[in-house]
Amino acid sequence: MIPSANLTHTSVNSAPFIPQYHPHQAYQFQVHHNTNPSLQNIPTPTHHHLSHSLTLQTGTQQQQQQCEIREVWAGNLDEEMTKIRELVEKYNYIAMDTEFPGVVARPIGSFRSTADKHYQTLRCNVDLLKIIQLGLTFTDSEGNYPPNCGTWQFNFKFNLNEDMYAQDSIDLLTRSGIEFKKNEEFGIDVHDFGEVLMTSGIVLTDHIKWISFHSGYDFGYLLKLLTCTPLPAEEVEFFELVRLYFPCIYDIKYLMKSCKNLKGGLNDLAVDLEIQRVGPQHQAGSDSLLTSATFFKMRKLFFENQLDDGKYMGILYGLTSSYYGQDTSYRIKETENTISTTGNVVNTKKDHSNNNNASNASGTPTPSTTPPPASTLSSSPPPLSLLAS
Repeated sequence: MIPSANLTHTSVNSAPFIPQYHPHQAYQFQVHHNTNPSLQNIPTPTHHHLSHSLTLQTGTQQQQQQCEIREVWAGNLDEEMTKIRELVEKYNYIAMDTEFPGVVARPIGSFRSTADKHYQTLRCNVDLLKIIQLGLTFTDSEGNYPPNCGTWQFNFKFNLNEDMYAQDSIDLLTRSGIEFKKNEEFGIDVHDFGEVLMTSGIVLTDHIKWISFHSGYDFGYLLKLLTCTPLPAEEVEFFELVRLYFPCIYDIKYLMKSCKNLKGGLNDLAVDLEIQRVGPQHQAGSDSLLTSATFFKMRKLFFENQLDDGKYMGILYGLTSSYYGQDTSYRIKETENTISTTGNVVNTKKDHSNNNNASNASGTPTPSTTPPPASTLSSSPPPLSLLAS
């Protein structure tokens, strides 16, 4: 989850920076160097897990479980991925969360829609920045955890002296207990992780049900890990990749729209549902475990333990998309900041798919439902403006 949503008071570190992985476009920045003396002389990791005793509501009965959030570094990556491969057939509901270094840039220029601007902002920041943590929590279809809960927290290589970041986000993550010196020395290489993730049995299959909270950026970083390429220039292509690698997704933030009196972020939601957090907030393992517990509690209380997949699966909250439908037809819709990743049409306001002269809520005409010619779609990234304090 994004540690900072402040897009107007953000600073970044390191020397002027040009991403090496995008040969056709150079991004230029005015940047500042940041260091944190409190991060020096951090001891070497001496354990791979944190255990917590917690009363969990699992399945149909309440039971006491020893919850374990396993720390994964480069040295034990293969060992822990082997354990995941062994349990994923039975425990195929995966709650996911990421931690990343904030938002440092925004695209500038003209855009076809607000949705296009939102996606381009996500795209340029994911392309420029590095993931810091990934949390995965495994359960079965009834919300039962494997022995010791089955939460893994993957810690990636990150160097505060070399990599870009938003200072307020790093400050928040440091206060939450992330020790960046460990990430620098013992973190997982993203290319190594992409390889083992591809063969883990948790991607490219509809057997896996992904659970997330407001997760556009989260899936953006996972796609970057899996493909080792910049995100697609067009939002439509982005969701084609999402559908390929993660066919079945539930976004709790979208589910909340159908639940009376539920609002706010993940932590607020957990408090409302009286769910106890395990581990520190703003660490990916703890957040993924809380995401899992929240999902199953919501499903029980508000959906009678049965979700309509045609209505709720494959919707990511936070962006809008002009592409719906598996027959490649284009439909212009007002969706209150939601996007479909499965081709389902989600009516949260009005459907203008058959009305070229319709107006949106602001009174401006909607675009034609005819897809634009391929020649008009630019594949070049838009110019970027750095967010600086």
